Amino acid sequence: MNYGISILFRAIPLLMALFCFGYGAFVLDMGTDVNRFVAGPVVFSLGMICIALFATAATIIRQLIHTYSTAAKYVLPILGYLAAIVCFIGGMTYINDGITAAHFVAGHVICGVAFITACVATTATASTRFTLIPQNSKRTDHTVPAKAFSSAQGDALIILAVIFAVITWVWTFWLLGQSSTHVAYFVAGHVMAGLACICTSLVALVATISRQIRNTYAGSERKWWPALVLAMGTLSILWGLWILTDIDPDKSSIGYIMIGLGLVCYSISSKVILLAVIWRNVFKLANRIPLIPVLTALTCLFLSAFMFEMATLDDVYFVPARVLAGLGGICFTLFSIVSILESGTSNS
Repeated sequence: MNYGISILFRAIPLLMALFCFGYGAFVLDMGTDVNRFVAGPVVFSLGMICIALFATAATIIRQLIHTYSTAAKYVLPILGYLAAIVCFIGGMTYINDGITAAHFVAGHVICGVAFITACVATTATASTRFTLIPQNSKRTDHTVPAKAFSSAQGDALIILAVIFAVITWVWTFWLLGQSSTHVAYFVAGHVMAGLACICTSLVALVATISRQIRNTYAGSERKWWPALVLAMGTLSILWGLWILTDIDPDKSSIGYIMIGLGLVCYSISSKVILLAVIWRNVFKLANRIPLIPVLTALTCLFLSAFMFEMATLDDVYFVPARVLAGLGGICFTLFSIVSILESGTSNS
């Protein structure tokens, strides 16, 4: 990877973070409509995921261009976790300070975004020894390299991601269990379900990176981890399609957001699939895999465009239109990450 390309791939997450922060603040500031109190803060919070993705991108790139320092090894993952903490505090504050259902929904969704950010930060932590992956891929044994994570460290990274995912799922079912109380629980619960699918997908990514670094990645894992991510994406999309059949527009419109969250899972699958197919194998189409997040980003943006038109007829589509635009930014950020992975493993 040349230095110019490395700057571009690090700039993309920051530019998408700037888009989410700027667009979210713009939406929130441009009126007093209750929908803006949901769409604005939620889109703004998506920028925190981009910050954590920047930490991941910078962690891998600095190793590839040989500018990785001890300070970067610790500062970049910490940056990701700080973004998650700030996001979670912001979500809880929004819930506690708000008096409307909009604050309740947005606050819970922002907390869910915080757990995704934490999972991405864990991915950045797992990537601190990324250069061992192409080295291990050329080997035929399963001896753990001296510079790899210890068994306890590798397991801790996976368990940490699992904890974040489990908390999100528990929170999801708690909200869904209260759906009969108020429609806000139904909306927040279903969006949280899509966020939980993303967290689960990131568990697969963390496990893949960690186990390949330790050279303990088994042949069967080349199928199971990608299958898990694809299953999560499919679950979120099918769940969203099912919600679209609800006769209540306030509920059915949330289905579009779940579809967008499923597309983010598919974007994550590109990384898990790439690492799986190149592991001790020559895959000539590896450089085509980065097209997956490009296609998902475009799909999110196309759906967003349709939602903007539908919002002129019914306000219930106001929030999905804005959120899908933000999710398109997330997918495009994931394009930079998988491109980095492809570049770092292309010689393996």
